[in-house]
Amino acid sequence: MKNVFVLGGTGFLGYFTVQELLKRGYKVLTISRHPMPTEGLLPPEVEHRVGNIKDMTDEDIIDMLRGMDGFVYAAGADERTLPEAPAVKFFYEENVLPTQRIARLAKRAGVKKFVLLSSYFAHFAEEWPDIPLKHNAYPRSRMLQEEIACMEGEGGMDVMTIRLPYIFGVMPGRMPLWTMFVERVRGQKVVPVLGGGTAMVTARQVAEAAIGALEYGEHCGKYSICGMNMKYSEFYQMVVDALEQEESTVKVVPLEQMKPDMERIDSKNAEAGKEQGVHMSMMAEIQNRDAYLNPADTMRILKYNEDDIRASIKETLQKCIEG
Repeated sequence: MKNVFVLGGTGFLGYFTVQELLKRGYKVLTISRHPMPTEGLLPPEVEHRVGNIKDMTDEDIIDMLRGMDGFVYAAGADERTLPEAPAVKFFYEENVLPTQRIARLAKRAGVKKFVLLSSYFAHFAEEWPDIPLKHNAYPRSRMLQEEIACMEGEGGMDVMTIRLPYIFGVMPGRMPLWTMFVERVRGQKVVPVLGGGTAMVTARQVAEAAIGALEYGEHCGKYSICGMNMKYSEFYQMVVDALEQEESTVKVVPLEQMKPDMERIDSKNAEAGKEQGVHMSMMAEIQNRDAYLNPADTMRILKYNEDDIRASIKETLQKCIEG
């Protein structure tokens, strides 16, 4: 396998994937909806096109993908989006339908390996049947997106999914999405958090895992990757430290204290005709649990490396603060 197409190569995860592919000697073609966010983001050996793949004809997409051995799908809407209700319609149209079409056309073009970057919400929707996470729009769309891509690949193209937890790293020309977390803490004397924790990776690990899936993954394999696990209280303490707010205290509070506030956000969204992909009341349930993963489960298969995640968190937060 020598030629890889990256959908969204100038985005956060796409950028790191392109860089890692080049390091390993792959030839890379990418398309993005917008021009590069900063001049020279991608080296000249990358063939970069600007355009919306959704607007292209089937024939044009097939022609673009001819000669590609692999495809990395680093695009789509995530749970931070607040669409018009019902949210399931939005996420179905943004995540499921485009993936189905592009996977089908990639197979017709002769692509043999297709890697979909998904979310660990799909993993925990399966692992936690006692809460209705799988009935929320975003996890539903991710699970269906994974399944439909696998079905499209049957009989000619291996489809692998990377389920992503919290991701840290910085790239030229783009502000990290963690700015919203920094602003949530800025100026607060008390920072309330729930008692759970989350799996984490760096963007470099995501790129290595995506390429590992191209090289070693099995058809319909769903790989929930992780570099380390961390309590939310420790993460928010890192935000406090980055802001140099010595007067601030991170306080772990019970679910019963936090959930009514989250439910009020859901009600306010509903009144405005909006709906989040994961309801805030459900997010409270999630953040009260340890959404932990074992790195050994996927690291040995996909052969991605350990990384200094705490250093990456610090670098990411500093970029958010400096603006």
